[in-house]
Amino acid sequence: MPKKSDGILQQAKLVRYAYMESLRGQFPIIKMAGWLAVSRSGYYKWREREPSFEYEYREMLRKAISETFEEFKARYGAPRLIYELHEKGFACSVNHVAKIMQEEGLKARNGKRFKYGHQGSGDNNFAENVLDRDFEATKPNEKWVSDITYIPVKNGHVYLAVIMDLFSRKIIGWSLDKTMTTDLILDALNMATSSRGCEQGLLLHSDQGVQYRSGEYVLAMHDADITPSMSRKGNCWDNAAMESFFSRLKVEEVFGQSYIGLNDAYSSVFEYIELFYNRVRRHSANDYISPAEFEEIYYQECA
Repeated sequence: MPKKSDGILQQAKLVRYAYMESLRGQFPIIKMAGWLAVSRSGYYKWREREPSFEYEYREMLRKAISETFEEFKARYGAPRLIYELHEKGFACSVNHVAKIMQEEGLKARNGKRFKYGHQGSGDNNFAENVLDRDFEATKPNEKWVSDITYIPVKNGHVYLAVIMDLFSRKIIGWSLDKTMTTDLILDALNMATSSRGCEQGLLLHSDQGVQYRSGEYVLAMHDADITPSMSRKGNCWDNAAMESFFSRLKVEEVFGQSYIGLNDAYSSVFEYIELFYNRVRRHSANDYISPAEFEEIYYQECA
């Protein structure tokens, strides 16, 4: 009588054959067979047999791709979808998933990238570019970056100020209001310092916008013992991590909405930042795990 484990092993082989098939043409069969610890002859026999399993597996994968794509509100393309599919037990490659998505007409949200608009300049409280495009951090609360963007609503705009921790790319402070004032960025700063605290040597980078050079904001940073850093005039690449976040926010959330006013926009931004981006969205800088999980692993290893 066959053992239950024999059936499991056979099923695992079939999944590996299907994975090899999805990569056929990209790698030699002999190499893939070695990597996956299966025989070439077994793979060729599998290909020659009735395509019932292959067809069934492909249809299961097709359904899983569609369901996962909808689950993440069309925010994920093939490179991120494969991580979710692997966790669900599907063996698949990026190219295979991308092909099925194309066949199904599934296209991740995309659109115009965020365009940097230089904010007005004054004469006081400029800081050196201490960050100097070094967007890597070895621990939380070592380097923060901040910026302001606009979000279109009916009959105008609202403004979003955000602070990100570069260690995990987690959004740790944010504020949304109808006007782009010093209070807007102070609210975001207060959220960040209240939830995270400030460690010695903490660096906070921004552009040279007048809000970031206001006396009230500079004093708040001084009182929190935060070292300021500023991008060079008109150089958006000096704050590329923040620009990238705003681009994804707009592509994955804002461009697909039509906001009536501040409250409507606030609900949408809250869901994106607090429920999706920080806790769920896989970030390439974190080996494709979410900012919250990346920090949790760090603190567990430090314990």
